[in-house]
Amino acid sequence: MSRIRSFLSAKIVIAAFVVLVGGAIYIASLPKSDAVIIVGPGVCTYYKDATYKKVVGARGTGCCGAVINWGVTSAFKKCENIYCTDQICPN
Repeated sequence: MSRIRSFLSAKIVIAAFVVLVGGAIYIASLPKSDAVIIVGPGVCTYYKDATYKKVVGARGTGCCGAVINWGVTSAFKKCENIYCTDQICPN
C-alpha cells in the first residue's frame, strides 16, 4: 500500500512540475509589451532625445485626478508613480 501511495505522490509531483514548466514557457513566449501600466496618480515625462536632458512634454494624472497634458510626446520617456501622502483632495 505504501508503494502505491509513493507512486501516486510521485506522479502528482511530476504533473505539477510539467504544468509549472509549461506555464513558464508560455509566459516567456509572449511578445514583449511596451505598455506602461501605472496604477493611481502617475506621470510620463517625454524627452527630446536619448540623452534625457531636454523635456518636451508630459502626460499623466496628478493628485486628486488632475490631468497633466502639455507639450509633445516622443519615443524617449520616463514614467513614474506620484505618491500623494500629504494632500487632501476636495470633494
